[in-house]
Amino acid sequence: MTYIWQCPGLMLVLWLAVTSATQGRGQMRNANNNLTRGSFPKGFVFGTATSAYQHEGAVKEDGRGPTIWDKFAHTFGKILDFSNADIAVDHYHRFEEDIQLMANMGLDAYRFSIAWSRILPNGTGEVNQAGIDHYNKVIDALLAKVGIEPYVTLYHWDLPQALEDKYMGLLDRQIINDYAAYAETCFKAFGDRVKRWITFNEPHTVAVQGYDSGIHAPGRCSVFRHLCCKQGSSGTEPYIVAHNIILAHAKVSDMYRNKYKADQNGELGMSLNVIWYEPISNSTADVEATKRAQEFQLGWFADPFFLGDYPATMRSRVGQRLPRFTTKEADLVKGSLDFVGINHYTTFYTKDDHSSVTKYLLNDTLTDSQSISLPFRNGKAIGDKANSIWLYIVPVSMRKLMNYVKDRYNTPTVYITENGMDDSNSPFIPLKKALKDSKRIKYHNDYLTNLADSIREDGCNVLGYFAWSFLDNWEWTAGYTSRFGLYFVDYTDNLKRYPKNSVQWFKNFLSSS
Repeated sequence: MTYIWQCPGLMLVLWLAVTSATQGRGQMRNANNNLTRGSFPKGFVFGTATSAYQHEGAVKEDGRGPTIWDKFAHTFGKILDFSNADIAVDHYHRFEEDIQLMANMGLDAYRFSIAWSRILPNGTGEVNQAGIDHYNKVIDALLAKVGIEPYVTLYHWDLPQALEDKYMGLLDRQIINDYAAYAETCFKAFGDRVKRWITFNEPHTVAVQGYDSGIHAPGRCSVFRHLCCKQGSSGTEPYIVAHNIILAHAKVSDMYRNKYKADQNGELGMSLNVIWYEPISNSTADVEATKRAQEFQLGWFADPFFLGDYPATMRSRVGQRLPRFTTKEADLVKGSLDFVGINHYTTFYTKDDHSSVTKYLLNDTLTDSQSISLPFRNGKAIGDKANSIWLYIVPVSMRKLMNYVKDRYNTPTVYITENGMDDSNSPFIPLKKALKDSKRIKYHNDYLTNLADSIREDGCNVLGYFAWSFLDNWEWTAGYTSRFGLYFVDYTDNLKRYPKNSVQWFKNFLSSS
């Protein structure tokens, strides 16, 4: 969960440029103080989310193999604060303590990811029993705490390094079979208790930031070749990676339905990151550009699953660089999602861009869409700004997005698998002040208010909401500079956990009627 399109050095320059112009100029919808759990349908699921690489640590313990993010984080200049996730927030050793905190909040569910390289250290081959044992303990601990339901993500960006070294990982179709074998290992080990599986987290981020801009592992690109990357092709590799991810999900879904669903009765979905886009003007060109931007983001992945192929706008603009599904593959892909997870945080303005200069300089997925999206217009921000350079607060967009998904894809089952905002990690902010996260409370209140409206008034089929994140954690290229957690983690004092005021807010909300 991160949306940044520059290298760390460029990130800093852009942040300095936009912060002074945009800080504090919000258009945020007023909080609804009448929001209660009763505002949502009976059985609606509330939880929090984490990922293995950002939380677990213990990267060299109990047989875990190295991942592409281990290598990337230890490469000089890739992480803003030069940190790594070798320890992260030590969730691997403290999961029982953390699950007790979840139970104290009254949460219904916990979304976490399994580290592929803990199960299969080399990506394939012999199963590491210590990894199986660990996640069995986590799942059993959750179910023992008043039945907190595990929602398990199979792939949250931490590809085993062995597969990257062997055949370039997600760029090779061999990944489809190897991922399916890994997924089946998990179904066999945990499927008797796990009923909600998320096959991939944010494949758009994986494809674009890992293979277009190169700011995420494995760090491949041609756009910023001399600044960020040593190799890659920004105009072709993102589309290949996305295609392989879609086919890998379809293969796993088919295998699960044929071999495990009858006994395990689970469901498989995918979590897609979605910025909501608003046209920067009412001109026809900007309105059409906004539609294209969303099709190159959400539609890139959702359209094949619900409509049978990539959006026509992508076909016409990407041409032969966009892979094609065979008839058999298209049949396997379409309908293979039992639910769609939506990771939504922010909203940008979008304008048309047919600039030949931009196309010449970049020649990538961004210029293929012939649109430019930024969070400000005429020097004014689209909403109040959180800490991250990309995160602006526009709660009404949650309702707009849910209606877009409902209308385009015929009312699918949806879970909000991530939603949240961050504060800065500053050594000059006293702990007592850091725990008073009124902006976060307002953020969740207002986004949840709009989500409730989309369900109750608009008929959107949303069944759950997961706040990102349960704990402050290691935020990918931002390192430890960003705090998304409901719980504050003291990085200077044995990683102690302290509840922010938002914890009590959620506790009160979840116990309300």
